[in-house]
Amino acid sequence: MSGEGWVVFVLFWVVFVTTPGPNAVNCISNGMSLGFRRSLPGVAAIMIQSILFLSLSAAGITALIVASPTGFQVAKLLGACFLIYLGIRGWLLARQAVEPKPVDGKQIFWRAFWIATINPKSVAGYLAAFSQFVQPDVPIWQQMWIIVPSAMTITAASYCTYTALGAGLGRAALSAVFNVWLRRGLAACFVIYGVLLGTAATPGRA
Repeated sequence: MSGEGWVVFVLFWVVFVTTPGPNAVNCISNGMSLGFRRSLPGVAAIMIQSILFLSLSAAGITALIVASPTGFQVAKLLGACFLIYLGIRGWLLARQAVEPKPVDGKQIFWRAFWIATINPKSVAGYLAAFSQFVQPDVPIWQQMWIIVPSAMTITAASYCTYTALGAGLGRAALSAVFNVWLRRGLAACFVIYGVLLGTAATPGRA
Protein backbone atom coordinates (compact mmCIF):
# COMPACT_ATOMS: atom_id res chain seq x y z
CA MET A 1 0.00 0.00 0.00
CA SER A 2 1.43 3.35 -1.05
CA GLY A 3 1.65 6.32 1.30
CA GLU A 4 -1.17 8.06 -0.54
CA GLY A 5 -3.27 4.90 -0.43
CA TRP A 6 -2.67 4.61 3.32
CA VAL A 7 -3.88 8.18 3.91
CA VAL A 8 -7.05 7.51 1.91
CA PHE A 9 -7.60 4.25 3.80
CA VAL A 10 -7.17 5.97 7.18
CA LEU A 11 -9.68 8.68 6.24
CA PHE A 12 -12.12 6.03 5.06
CA TRP A 13 -11.72 4.02 8.26
CA VAL A 14 -12.21 7.07 10.49
CA VAL A 15 -15.55 7.72 8.82
CA PHE A 16 -16.41 4.01 8.88
CA VAL A 17 -15.95 3.46 12.64
CA THR A 18 -17.17 6.86 13.86
CA THR A 19 -20.50 6.74 12.02
CA PRO A 20 -23.08 5.84 14.72
CA GLY A 21 -24.41 2.30 14.49
CA PRO A 22 -25.24 -0.70 16.72
CA ASN A 23 -21.66 -0.87 18.05
CA ALA A 24 -21.72 2.78 19.10
CA VAL A 25 -25.14 2.42 20.71
CA ASN A 26 -23.97 -0.62 22.66
CA CYS A 27 -20.81 1.18 23.84
CA ILE A 28 -22.82 4.20 25.01
CA SER A 29 -25.32 1.92 26.77
CA ASN A 30 -22.55 -0.03 28.52
CA GLY A 31 -20.83 3.17 29.59
CA MET A 32 -24.05 4.56 31.05
CA SER A 33 -24.83 1.42 33.02
CA LEU A 34 -21.38 0.19 34.01
CA GLY A 35 -18.95 3.07 33.74
CA PHE A 36 -15.94 3.31 31.47
CA ARG A 37 -13.55 0.76 32.99
CA ARG A 38 -16.06 -2.06 33.40
CA SER A 39 -17.30 -1.54 29.83
CA LEU A 40 -13.90 -2.12 28.22
CA PRO A 41 -14.54 -5.85 27.53
CA GLY A 42 -17.17 -4.65 25.04
CA VAL A 43 -14.57 -2.53 23.24
CA ALA A 44 -12.19 -5.50 23.25
CA ALA A 45 -14.90 -7.64 21.60
CA ILE A 46 -15.31 -5.10 18.79
CA MET A 47 -11.54 -5.08 18.29
CA ILE A 48 -11.35 -8.87 18.04
CA GLN A 49 -14.32 -8.96 15.67
CA SER A 50 -12.62 -6.35 13.50
CA ILE A 51 -9.43 -8.42 13.30
CA LEU A 52 -11.52 -11.48 12.44
CA PHE A 53 -13.41 -9.70 9.66
CA LEU A 54 -10.24 -8.17 8.27
CA SER A 55 -8.69 -11.64 8.13
CA LEU A 56 -11.77 -13.18 6.54
CA SER A 57 -11.92 -10.37 3.99
CA ALA A 58 -8.28 -10.91 3.14
CA ALA A 59 -8.98 -14.57 2.54
CA GLY A 60 -11.98 -13.79 0.38
CA ILE A 61 -14.49 -15.41 2.73
CA THR A 62 -16.56 -12.27 3.24
CA ALA A 63 -16.95 -11.93 -0.52
CA LEU A 64 -18.09 -15.56 -0.65
CA ILE A 65 -20.75 -14.87 1.97
CA VAL A 66 -22.10 -11.93 0.01
CA ALA A 67 -22.07 -14.06 -3.14
CA SER A 68 -24.46 -16.52 -1.46
CA PRO A 69 -27.76 -14.60 -1.38
CA THR A 70 -29.70 -17.17 0.63
CA GLY A 71 -27.13 -17.57 3.39
CA PHE A 72 -26.55 -13.83 3.59
CA GLN A 73 -30.30 -13.09 3.84
CA VAL A 74 -30.72 -15.67 6.62
CA ALA A 75 -27.79 -14.19 8.53
CA LYS A 76 -29.23 -10.69 8.23
CA LEU A 77 -32.67 -11.85 9.41
CA LEU A 78 -31.15 -13.55 12.45
CA GLY A 79 -29.20 -10.40 13.17
CA ALA A 80 -32.37 -8.31 12.87
CA CYS A 81 -34.18 -10.52 15.37
CA PHE A 82 -31.29 -10.28 17.84
CA LEU A 83 -31.15 -6.48 17.65
CA ILE A 84 -34.92 -6.18 18.08
CA TYR A 85 -34.73 -8.51 21.09
CA LEU A 86 -32.02 -6.37 22.68
CA GLY A 87 -34.07 -3.24 22.04
CA ILE A 88 -37.29 -4.61 23.54
CA ARG A 89 -35.41 -6.01 26.54
CA GLY A 90 -33.65 -2.67 27.09
CA TRP A 91 -36.94 -0.77 26.88
CA LEU A 92 -38.62 -3.04 29.44
CA LEU A 93 -35.67 -2.85 31.84
CA ALA A 94 -35.16 0.91 31.48
CA ARG A 95 -37.08 1.67 34.70
CA GLN A 96 -34.93 -0.63 36.79
CA ALA A 97 -32.40 1.28 38.84
CA VAL A 98 -28.78 0.63 37.93
CA GLU A 99 -27.22 -0.67 41.12
CA PRO A 100 -23.52 -1.37 41.70
CA LYS A 101 -22.98 -5.12 41.42
CA PRO A 102 -20.38 -7.55 40.15
CA VAL A 103 -20.19 -7.41 36.36
CA ASP A 104 -19.67 -10.49 34.22
CA GLY A 105 -16.99 -9.41 31.77
CA LYS A 106 -17.69 -12.45 29.58
CA GLN A 107 -21.32 -11.48 29.15
CA ILE A 108 -20.37 -7.92 28.17
CA PHE A 109 -17.74 -9.28 25.77
CA TRP A 110 -19.97 -11.77 23.95
CA ARG A 111 -22.92 -9.40 23.72
CA ALA A 112 -20.68 -6.79 22.06
CA PHE A 113 -19.06 -9.42 19.85
CA TRP A 114 -22.35 -10.66 18.41
CA ILE A 115 -23.69 -7.15 17.91
CA ALA A 116 -20.52 -6.31 15.99
CA THR A 117 -20.70 -9.52 13.96
CA ILE A 118 -24.31 -9.10 12.80
CA ASN A 119 -23.80 -5.44 11.95
CA PRO A 120 -24.36 -5.24 8.15
CA LYS A 121 -22.08 -2.20 8.01
CA SER A 122 -19.19 -4.50 8.91
CA VAL A 123 -19.48 -6.68 5.82
CA ALA A 124 -19.93 -3.69 3.52
CA GLY A 125 -17.05 -1.78 5.12
CA TYR A 126 -14.51 -4.57 4.98
CA LEU A 127 -15.43 -5.38 1.39
CA ALA A 128 -15.08 -1.72 0.47
CA ALA A 129 -11.71 -1.54 2.19
CA PHE A 130 -10.30 -4.47 0.31
CA SER A 131 -11.84 -3.63 -3.05
CA GLN A 132 -10.72 -0.01 -3.01
CA PHE A 133 -7.47 0.18 -1.07
CA VAL A 134 -5.63 -3.11 -1.48
CA GLN A 135 -3.05 -3.21 -4.26
CA PRO A 136 -3.67 -6.32 -6.40
CA ASP A 137 -0.01 -6.52 -7.46
CA VAL A 138 1.24 -6.77 -3.85
CA PRO A 139 0.71 -9.92 -1.71
CA ILE A 140 -2.30 -9.26 0.50
CA TRP A 141 -0.68 -10.51 3.70
CA GLN A 142 2.16 -8.03 3.29
CA GLN A 143 -0.38 -5.22 3.15
CA MET A 144 -2.14 -6.54 6.25
CA TRP A 145 0.87 -5.45 8.33
CA ILE A 146 -0.12 -1.87 7.48
CA ILE A 147 -3.90 -2.21 7.33
CA VAL A 148 -4.50 -4.03 10.63
CA PRO A 149 -2.52 -1.78 13.03
CA SER A 150 -3.97 1.34 11.39
CA ALA A 151 -7.54 0.05 11.49
CA MET A 152 -7.26 -1.23 15.08
CA THR A 153 -5.84 2.02 16.42
CA ILE A 154 -8.67 4.03 14.89
CA THR A 155 -11.30 1.49 15.99
CA ALA A 156 -10.08 1.47 19.60
CA ALA A 157 -10.04 5.27 19.77
CA SER A 158 -13.55 5.53 18.33
CA TYR A 159 -15.31 3.02 20.56
CA CYS A 160 -13.42 4.04 23.70
CA THR A 161 -14.72 7.55 23.01
CA TYR A 162 -18.29 6.29 22.62
CA THR A 163 -17.93 4.34 25.88
CA ALA A 164 -16.56 7.39 27.68
CA LEU A 165 -19.47 9.42 26.29
CA GLY A 166 -21.90 6.89 27.75
CA ALA A 167 -20.14 6.98 31.10
CA GLY A 168 -20.37 10.77 31.09
CA LEU A 169 -24.07 10.65 30.23
CA GLY A 170 -24.62 8.13 33.02
CA ARG A 171 -23.05 10.46 35.58
CA ALA A 172 -24.96 13.44 34.22
CA ALA A 173 -28.33 11.66 34.20
CA LEU A 174 -29.22 12.73 37.73
CA SER A 175 -32.92 12.90 36.96
CA ALA A 176 -34.58 9.48 37.18
CA VAL A 177 -37.04 10.41 34.41
CA PHE A 178 -34.23 11.62 32.13
CA ASN A 179 -32.23 8.45 32.79
CA VAL A 180 -35.19 6.19 31.96
CA TRP A 181 -35.95 7.93 28.68
CA LEU A 182 -32.32 8.11 27.68
CA ARG A 183 -31.99 4.35 28.19
CA ARG A 184 -35.24 3.78 26.32
CA GLY A 185 -33.94 5.93 23.49
CA LEU A 186 -30.88 3.69 23.20
CA ALA A 187 -33.13 0.63 23.34
CA ALA A 188 -35.28 2.09 20.55
CA CYS A 189 -32.14 2.48 18.43
CA PHE A 190 -31.57 -1.30 18.65
CA VAL A 191 -35.14 -1.95 17.50
CA ILE A 192 -34.80 0.53 14.62
CA TYR A 193 -31.52 -1.04 13.48
CA GLY A 194 -33.13 -4.47 13.69
CA VAL A 195 -36.19 -3.45 11.66
CA LEU A 196 -34.04 -1.78 9.01
CA LEU A 197 -31.79 -4.83 8.83
CA GLY A 198 -34.78 -7.16 8.58
CA THR A 199 -36.36 -5.01 5.86
CA ALA A 200 -33.15 -5.07 3.86
CA ALA A 201 -33.01 -8.85 4.23
CA THR A 202 -36.55 -9.32 2.86
CA PRO A 203 -36.53 -10.78 -0.66
CA GLY A 204 -37.18 -8.11 -3.26
CA ARG A 205 -35.63 -5.38 -1.13
CA ALA A 206 -32.25 -3.72 -1.73
